Amino acid sequence: MNVFVNFLLVIWASVSLQEVTSHGVQPLSVIHIEKTVIALDNDAYIKASPSVLGVNGNNKEWITLEYSRSVPSNDDWIGVFSPANFSSSTCLPENPRVSPPSLCTAPIKYQFANFSNPKYKSTGKGSLKLQLINQRSDFSFALFSGGVSSPKLVAVSNIIAFANPNAPLYPRLAQGKTWNEMTVTWTSGYGIDEAVPFVEWGPKGGEKMQSLAVTLTFDRNSMCGAPARTVGWRDPGFIHTGFLKELWPNLVYIYKLGHKLRNGSYIWSDIYQFKASPYPGQDSVQRVIIFGDMGKDEADGSNEYNNFQRGSLNTTKQLIDDLKNYDIVFHIGDICYANGYLSQWDQFTSQIEPIASRVPYMIASGNHESDWPGTGSFYENMDSGGECGVLAETMFYVPAENRAKFWYSTDYGMFRFCIADTEHDWREGSEQYNFIEQCLASVDRRKQPWLIFAAHRVLGYSSGVFYANEGSFAEPMGRDDLQTLWQKYKVDIAFYGHVHNYERTCPIYQNICTNKEKNYYKGSLNGTIHVVAGGGGASLSVFSTLKPNWSIFRDYDYGFVKLTAFDHSNLLFEYKRSRDGKVYDSFRISRDYRDILACAVDSCPRTTLASRRR
Repeated sequence: MNVFVNFLLVIWASVSLQEVTSHGVQPLSVIHIEKTVIALDNDAYIKASPSVLGVNGNNKEWITLEYSRSVPSNDDWIGVFSPANFSSSTCLPENPRVSPPSLCTAPIKYQFANFSNPKYKSTGKGSLKLQLINQRSDFSFALFSGGVSSPKLVAVSNIIAFANPNAPLYPRLAQGKTWNEMTVTWTSGYGIDEAVPFVEWGPKGGEKMQSLAVTLTFDRNSMCGAPARTVGWRDPGFIHTGFLKELWPNLVYIYKLGHKLRNGSYIWSDIYQFKASPYPGQDSVQRVIIFGDMGKDEADGSNEYNNFQRGSLNTTKQLIDDLKNYDIVFHIGDICYANGYLSQWDQFTSQIEPIASRVPYMIASGNHESDWPGTGSFYENMDSGGECGVLAETMFYVPAENRAKFWYSTDYGMFRFCIADTEHDWREGSEQYNFIEQCLASVDRRKQPWLIFAAHRVLGYSSGVFYANEGSFAEPMGRDDLQTLWQKYKVDIAFYGHVHNYERTCPIYQNICTNKEKNYYKGSLNGTIHVVAGGGGASLSVFSTLKPNWSIFRDYDYGFVKLTAFDHSNLLFEYKRSRDGKVYDSFRISRDYRDILACAVDSCPRTTLASRRR
């Protein structure tokens, strides 16, 4: 018996270790920057070129580093710092009785000195190409010995900078609070005392107008803990949002971001375009992309030595290449995994700019955006690294009544989307539960037949190993109350992230498949199809060896979902892998309005003979 128990313990430990590994560790957090010792070496150097970036208006540039050290080691590494002055004078200690460390600012990225120089240990010389983006400040580069655990600063480079570090950058479109409103959010280095932010926009080929933008920012004290308010802190600049209203459905609009300086001159962004949303209920082809947990990656290979988010660039590339073939994106939580290292939000918004500047990029709140003890988080975990929702709420617009409560509804043509916030209480009687019911109940299914629920954590069904180990195959209490609403209001598909893989269930209610079909659903589903689409880019999560009867398709790979509504009666669902963009799972729904009206178990009010006679 003891042997059997020990065997189970070994299996459990192995599974648990796999889960920890699959979620990875924020690469910047492994650097013990607070332990840095200043040991400048006169024989060591590091030089960066060119000294001025973005002279042609580019906001993403490759630079070259040349470096040398007389006593080289394979543990030597190079940190990229911005602002260039990263000395202890730039921050204060958390505890006033404790002196600040020699260094108190983490790099925005790093790479080992021998990365592209296999002979570095023998020659002591190397070169490295890195990609930088415009982040509102200058840059310097530091050569360290001692590895990331016991860093010793041996050389600091010259300073380089973008020609205009304050430029308006990285526009993010999002649906407004009405169907005919689009919002555009961007980041700049211009405060409202320096320049007036606005959007110049109008129909393609038509007359242009200007709309003033609102401006937000925050300081270190807005963060809830370390590392966000210590080594991970970086000035976020200013975040501006313009509201483009009374749009004509499906019309293409041109826009550019502007800042009018106090001296009367103007600073302009590039020119972008988008297509306005269709009228709710409009009968036309409408295409939606859905995924979660993408994160960011570095094109130059820095930071990602432990494969933290190895699928992120592939997902981004597929979506950029296919821009003409979809209309709106939903990134359902775990946005960039900054985990308190604020520089990574700039990196992420730069990565998705070709997408988010062209189509609405709607987000949901995940644990890596919000969770922090004592801040109203449902779970009281520390997954946000001290951000406690501030970055997500500020960097992206969503049409919520209160962005600190990150739930909202939005309409896109024949679709109604009800987006929940799993980091806040969703159970019956809660404020969010009431919102979810109102969102589901208020849709006119004759006009908007395709009703979609989405949230970050799995409130429905997943056979990911950690949910299977809990025995619930979802968040504990996840579907206890909500399945009543899904069934009553006949939600077609519920989407989740959090588990970094892909899985699709049968139409299901109370753990029972309500339809035996797998690929072509004709008529009423009689239940809701639940989909985990958390393979956007962060390291993959393993499945349980047990595959429940309700699990129709599972894929341990990176990917995303595309929905295509051809009309009010026909919907195509496709799951595509990020590596090649090919379809690996699909199904169709074909039905009429009367099929939505038809009663299924617990979906219509109970009647009696007496009630029928009235």
